[in-house]
This record gives sequence, C-alpha cells and structure tokens, in this order.
Amino acid sequence: MPDRLQPRPGVPRQLAGKPTDELLAAGQPSANGHRRAAAFFDLDKTLMAGSSGIFFARAAYETGMISRGRLARDAYENLRFRLLGSTDERADDVRRRVGRMIAGARVRDLQRLSPRVLAGVLPRLYPQMLARAYAHQDAGVPVYIITAASQEMADLLAHVLAFDGGLGSRSEIVDGRYTGRPAGPFNYREGKVISMRELAERQGIDLDLSFAYSDSESDLPMLRAVGYPVVVNPDAELRRIAAEQGWEVLHLDRLGQRLKVLAAVGAGMALASLGRVVRERGLAAAGGSRAAGAGARALQSRPPGRWARSARPRGARRGADR
Repeated sequence: MPDRLQPRPGVPRQLAGKPTDELLAAGQPSANGHRRAAAFFDLDKTLMAGSSGIFFARAAYETGMISRGRLARDAYENLRFRLLGSTDERADDVRRRVGRMIAGARVRDLQRLSPRVLAGVLPRLYPQMLARAYAHQDAGVPVYIITAASQEMADLLAHVLAFDGGLGSRSEIVDGRYTGRPAGPFNYREGKVISMRELAERQGIDLDLSFAYSDSESDLPMLRAVGYPVVVNPDAELRRIAAEQGWEVLHLDRLGQRLKVLAAVGAGMALASLGRVVRERGLAAAGGSRAAGAGARALQSRPPGRWARSARPRGARRGADR
C-alpha cells in the first residue's frame, strides 16, 4: 500500500485520505510524547516559481558584485531549472561560486540587497502554497522554509511570510565579513534531513507526523523522512516515484505548458505564412499563364493578311512596293 495512505505510529487511523483531518490531528500530542508535527516547504519551484537565486544574482549585478555575462548565465540556468529541475553537480557549482563571490563581503552589504531580492521573489510565490502553509499554522502546525539557499534568505522569507522559521545553508562569518567558507553541512539532499532532525530535537517535533513539500528528486531524503510527503511541480524522476508511492502531487508551474503552446502557435503561424506564400506564388503563376494564354489567343484571332503584313520586315515591304 502506498506510504501516504498508511497511518504512521501515533497517527489516528481516520487521517488517511483526509487532508483537513490530517492538519488538525498533526497539531495534537503524539503517542511518543512529542507535542506536534511540523510542515517543511522547499523554496525554489515549490513555494515559488523558478529559483530565488536569479534575483540575488540580479541584485548583485545591480550593485556591481557580478558581471553582465554572469547574470546572463544565471538567467539561463534559472530557465533550465524551471523546465528540467536541478542536478547535484549544478547545486555544488552554485554553492562554490556563491562562496567565492561573497568572500570578503560585509554581512551588512548583503543584507542591504534584501529589498531588491524580495521585489523579485514575492510576486512569484504560489498563492496555493501559501494557503497550504497558513492552513497548517491555523491547525497548530509550525511551518518552516527549508532550502539549499543561504540561511539569510531562509530567515528573511520566513520573517516576511510569517512562517515559524527557516533552515538554509550557513556561511562562515568572521568580524562581520563572509569568509567564503561553509559554516555547516550544505542544506541539500541528506543535509536537509540533518537540519530537520536537529530542529525536531530542539522543538519537540515528531517527523512521523510531519509534512514535507518539494519538487526535486534531490529532496527524496527529506520527503521520506516525514509521514506525509507532498510533491509539487516534480521533475521526471520524482514524478515517477510519487506515482509509485501514491504521494500527493501538485502541478502549479505552467511555464513548460506555455512554452509548448507558444511553440505550437509559432509553428502554426509559420505554416500559415508558408501557405500564404505558396498561394500568392500560385496565383501569380496562374495570372501569368492566363496573360500568356490571352496574348496567344489575341494573335491567333488576327486576320492572316494583316498578320503577314505586320510580320514582314519593313525594308522588304518597301522594296516590294517599289
């Protein structure tokens, strides 16, 4: 039987298949003595469309921290991420690159990028996901952002969205400046589970009663660590696994569908233009044929004597007349 339909230890049996009841029950004391569940929301492609990193990159470009070329490459990576998802190699590359970029930067200077970053991120949040998060809170379930992005980004968004906290990747700070080195595990794959377990220990949270929302196969450890995984805008591999496990799947990102529609419209317009050109050429050819036919008929309709006179060389006629 799919994992999601099997009540975990301490979860009332009537929870299965009833999301509202699940939310209410998750706020109650569990059988193992922990008080409650929690809900963990991945950020990129789950809470929001696309990647938050592109808006940090844009703010960094506007303040002279990165080049125009680097911004263009980040924009391309954001589009690729929305369409195809992330990979371990790309995630590691981004972490190293950001570490190099912020090395020596003042913490305060990066904090001052926050308004620019929020101006890009907030309009791209999914209202449906915020509604879910707030429904959890209203049922007594604390809600956390969990992301491979920086701890500063997680804290910032958690504060603005009135979430209960954020879990991100930490960077080392010495004397008010970033060193460019990590200050803990990368909050990615198993790193997210480490963060969740540490939080659960501090806050008395039962992960078997908890919820996790994510889009990527890389978050399978996080999804499998909780009793109620929910898949949002999944990549191909996670979509397959979710179908096998019977996990709930939400499709909110329509970019791929919109691009397919635009491609179909573009192909249709191209075919229509080609058809118009063919028709115009056909009409032109038909018009030329009709004109040639009309000319031939006109010549054929002339009297023979007249045609002979008009066709006779002028000098020859004058000679004959003399």
